[in-house]
Amino acid sequence: MGFLEPADEVGGDYYDVLKCHGRVFIGIGDVTGHGLESGVLAIMAQTAVRTLLANHETDFVKFFTAINETLFDNAVRMNSDKNLTLILLEYEAQPGGGGLLRLSGQHEDPIVVRNGSVELVDTTDLGFNVGMVDDITGLVAQTEINLNPGDVIVLYTDGITEAETKQKEEYGIKRLCEVIQLNWQKSISDISQAIVNDMRDFISPEKPDDDITLLILRQK
Repeated sequence: MGFLEPADEVGGDYYDVLKCHGRVFIGIGDVTGHGLESGVLAIMAQTAVRTLLANHETDFVKFFTAINETLFDNAVRMNSDKNLTLILLEYEAQPGGGGLLRLSGQHEDPIVVRNGSVELVDTTDLGFNVGMVDDITGLVAQTEINLNPGDVIVLYTDGITEAETKQKEEYGIKRLCEVIQLNWQKSISDISQAIVNDMRDFISPEKPDDDITLLILRQK
């Protein structure tokens, strides 16, 4: 279940769920700022991801190195200082039930819910902002997340956690986790709607001033 709402006519958030050569890939990213320039870089990232998958690239270090080189070179040509956080997940169903997610890249910490217990997956050491420097080869790593039937994964961008009230109070990761914990047994569309509604109620009468993206998955 995906939800994306741009702050301007063109957003700088990116997410994708792709089936390619028998593999399932999930990506979510956030370009600095929002608007047309950020949107162009988000489209570049999506194109680079899809091209690498179509060419059977399976090594995540090579994957991120190629994406980073492409975006860095294009940003230089555009005279832009934009870059993005980006994580990629490869899903594999496991014999006998459950699943395995292989995750690489640096972005907002994914949230995993197991029987109502909430865990955050720290991505700090799994990557680096894409397009910020010319080479991130030595900065990319991978971790694995085992999923049991019923587990829920929530991916998001900081347009949700950094949404602010008139008094500049942020919605925050703690409140996001609390809402997910209260609603995790509902359908993924209802979980998504509960998060968006709670965030809007929290910051009302203010409006979100950044792109908002949510991607929610449940292991069968």
